[in-house]
Amino acid sequence: MKIRIIGGGLAGSEAALTAARLGCEVDLYEMRAEIDGQKRLTPAHESTDFGELVCSNSLKSESENTAPWLLKQEMRRAGSALLKFADATAVPAGHALAVDRIEFAKRVTAAIEAEPRIHVFREEVTSLDQDENGTQCCTIIASGPLTSEALSAELARLTGAEHLAFYDSISPIVEADSIDMDKVYFAARWDKGTPDYINCPMSREEYDRFFDALLAAEVAESKEWEKSHYFEGCLPIEVIASRGRDTLRFGPMKPVGLRDPRTGKTPWAVVQLRKEDLRSSSYNLVGFQNHLKFGAQAEVLRLIPGLENAKFLRFGQIHRNTYICAPAVLNETLQLKTAPEVLVAGQLSGIEGYTESIATGLLAGLYAAQIAQGKTPSTAPRITALGSLVHYITHAEAKNFQPANTTFDLFVPLEEELRKKIRDKKERHRLQCERSLAAFDAWWAERDQ
Repeated sequence: MKIRIIGGGLAGSEAALTAARLGCEVDLYEMRAEIDGQKRLTPAHESTDFGELVCSNSLKSESENTAPWLLKQEMRRAGSALLKFADATAVPAGHALAVDRIEFAKRVTAAIEAEPRIHVFREEVTSLDQDENGTQCCTIIASGPLTSEALSAELARLTGAEHLAFYDSISPIVEADSIDMDKVYFAARWDKGTPDYINCPMSREEYDRFFDALLAAEVAESKEWEKSHYFEGCLPIEVIASRGRDTLRFGPMKPVGLRDPRTGKTPWAVVQLRKEDLRSSSYNLVGFQNHLKFGAQAEVLRLIPGLENAKFLRFGQIHRNTYICAPAVLNETLQLKTAPEVLVAGQLSGIEGYTESIATGLLAGLYAAQIAQGKTPSTAPRITALGSLVHYITHAEAKNFQPANTTFDLFVPLEEELRKKIRDKKERHRLQCERSLAAFDAWWAERDQ
């Protein structure tokens, strides 16, 4: 049985490379293309490369015994191709795994193009029916948050349920040479990891001036589709600011743990910048996604100490993120309940985050390969990070379903007696990680038999 994968983002690319590694023939469809020298892109993408990162360049924490670390450890043990590329293109980012986004996408693209079992089609898919030649196929939809209207309508037809949608924003990027290094300092929060972040400190007066200018700045004109709710985990800074004067200081401009080594004091507020590439030629304003007009963005962001003469390589933008109501329509093998020959992975499945997208792509590739080979998919145990993530999206309350990142809240808690005995949170997390990795190893060894 052939495997058809729709979407060449993080989830689709991981699924394709996984299924091919397991001996399956894969048809990979990606609507972004270059035709007669002209690029056909989405509102958020800048290239036709597979695995392009469109928002931040961070795959979250690599601190041992954290939830993001555990998820990546399981994925590495499962042979995740994209995590190997991420490790190979990592840029200094304290305790986080951040990548050179351009080099990362190039490596993903090269791997897909070099794999003889993967056949690439640069065209839009609008039908989820079986192959037009009558060939039976297993389909993975990994078209991401910018799934086309035609494919969204087709998926709604199959599921019999309406899509939900939230709207996500992209953070600005500045040229490194335009940062006034005399006004900033390098540090990692609480000195965790190496001091790779540039920190722009603000006094109370500077913060108030910035805050007032932000609230007064002109917002980009909203189209009809932009008038729905935002995802709470990735709010534009102007939306956060509208909730109160100190909300930014408890959010993306939180100063705690970022003592200025030049003064020995903690600033009133801090804006952090993270490297975008290995050459350290550009930096991302961490958590500064917004929906302001470009001119207004430049004026407001240049009020940040050190960025008075900033040259912006990319301004913040807003784009649509579409996802299915997974608890109502998806089972734990990522198959649609109404059409088991169709699997859904990536942000479309109701998860949030780069690592989570790759993780569900990995699982979809594994499950689809087993289905194509006439086997019953062996699902990741509930007690693992992979299993906990899928358990959440398939068992959450459908009425109020919201996408989720990997956190310990999704995991199976320790036994009550053990929780009472061990008060230290770090020790409890260590035990949860130890238990999860043991369960993962047992499941993976059983799969290989």
